[in-house]
Amino acid sequence: MTSALPFDDFRALLRDMPEANAFAANRVRERITQLGAAGAGLGRLGEIAEWLTTWTSRPPVVNRPLIALFAGNHGIAAQGLGAEAIADTAAMVEHCAAGGAAVSQVCGANDLGLKVFDLALDVPTEDFTASAAFDERGCAATMAFGMEAVAGGFDLVALSSFGVGGELAAAAVVTALQGGKADDWIVAEGEIAARQAQVIDAALAFHGAGNLRDPFEVLRRVGGREIAAMAGGIIAARTERIPVLLDGYPALAAAALLQAVNADAVAHCRVASSIGQPAADRLAGLLSGAPLLDLGASQPGVAASLAAILVQSAAQVFGGVRALPTA
Repeated sequence: MTSALPFDDFRALLRDMPEANAFAANRVRERITQLGAAGAGLGRLGEIAEWLTTWTSRPPVVNRPLIALFAGNHGIAAQGLGAEAIADTAAMVEHCAAGGAAVSQVCGANDLGLKVFDLALDVPTEDFTASAAFDERGCAATMAFGMEAVAGGFDLVALSSFGVGGELAAAAVVTALQGGKADDWIVAEGEIAARQAQVIDAALAFHGAGNLRDPFEVLRRVGGREIAAMAGGIIAARTERIPVLLDGYPALAAAALLQAVNADAVAHCRVASSIGQPAADRLAGLLSGAPLLDLGASQPGVAASLAAILVQSAAQVFGGVRALPTA
């Protein structure tokens, strides 16, 4: 980072992002046509292969996938607006590290790289109903950390997160970006959802519409560390022409934030799976169309890892399939 203002480097990166390789995409479509019935029968597998090639500018292949999970804690969680306590985030991370989480099983069985990043769990962000979640430099530093986290020669990155209060922060970010009332963007249900909506509406009023016009200000005022880190990861992947899978509402919020800065910023991203929550599925449609899967799975990283396997398989199928022999 070199600029005097914390977010200026990210703004510059978002203004000058690599574009889709239309020529490479056309080559995939041509091959699908040449395959005849075998190509037509690929369905969305062909679309996935085209997406991969569009961004990597090479024949579709996935050799080094990374499932990256970011863990952050939120001061707003102290208000008891969910079923879990702040301490549960660390327990989730430890459970994953010990191999007990579902994502650990999927990655271990399928040779997927898995990394879990602890984003200062002992220091939750501030309660965004009374102050900004964190300051500009802290927010920018977390985005930079997310950029570094996806470095290492990976050819597919899937982003997900742990964090008690993370979905609430994501709903606050999305409400600020999209406008309207918070109950349009809450993913919780029942009485808790009503309480969360009231808290978010009050928080946005506290910060003031004038302070929420800049998406980066939205992030630092009502977001969280995992959202900031995933936003950084999305930017870094784009600069390296790495396709990205998004898993979970905080990941979608990170993508929505970048899309608000540059409408093309997340064209290299796909949503891993529907999670069966209307607000999240509606946001997914605004970002990248239909999710790759429809699992309804909410455990961190599960949809990300399974979608990565699908993408890897689509590349293998496309590379090996041949036209049906003629009689």
